[in-house]
Amino acid sequence: MSNRQLCIHYLRLHGPIVVAIVLMLFISRVYADYEEGVEAAFSGDFDTAFREFSTAAAAGLDLAQYNLAILYFTGQGTTQDFEQAFKWTQAAALQGHVDAQFNLGSLYLDGSGITKSTVRGIDWLASAARAGHANAAFALAMMYLEGDPIPQDEVLAHAWAAKAANNDHAQGLDLKKEIEAGLSQADLSTARRTFARWQIEAVPALPAQ
Repeated sequence: MSNRQLCIHYLRLHGPIVVAIVLMLFISRVYADYEEGVEAAFSGDFDTAFREFSTAAAAGLDLAQYNLAILYFTGQGTTQDFEQAFKWTQAAALQGHVDAQFNLGSLYLDGSGITKSTVRGIDWLASAARAGHANAAFALAMMYLEGDPIPQDEVLAHAWAAKAANNDHAQGLDLKKEIEAGLSQADLSTARRTFARWQIEAVPALPAQ
């Protein structure tokens, strides 16, 4: 058997293994770029952080996309660019990065880098909150309690406050008790059932784009 035939035979037998090794090396390189970016950011070298995060983000790493978005939003290591901040926040959020989902909801609500949309903003905050983000749940509780920028709904405010407490928000329990004091027994029962349903239901699919 010639060397060429031996090579073909080897690839046929071990091709998947070779592909897996190449993939592992690629992933390791991507994480290395990200880690270098993190170290640079902690040391205050945002130019290097931006470069490393950009490389890892382009390769699809959600952690890098999330951090790159923050650099674009704050203008650290690069020119401030809200559209790029939105782009990379969305990329990370769509991969299930919960902090990015919270930020994406905030960007929609503020109209930063994208056309303002209260509906999409609330949807993304709810997605983050249902996935365990404490600040997202607390923010929703306050919005429904105050009726800004959505219609007031003290039942949902109580349910989201309960979710915030469940997600370990430091003020979640106090807010829940505060709202509870003003609810009728019927509304309180509805709020509790809503929260209980969230606890047993699967986390909903990500909001539509």
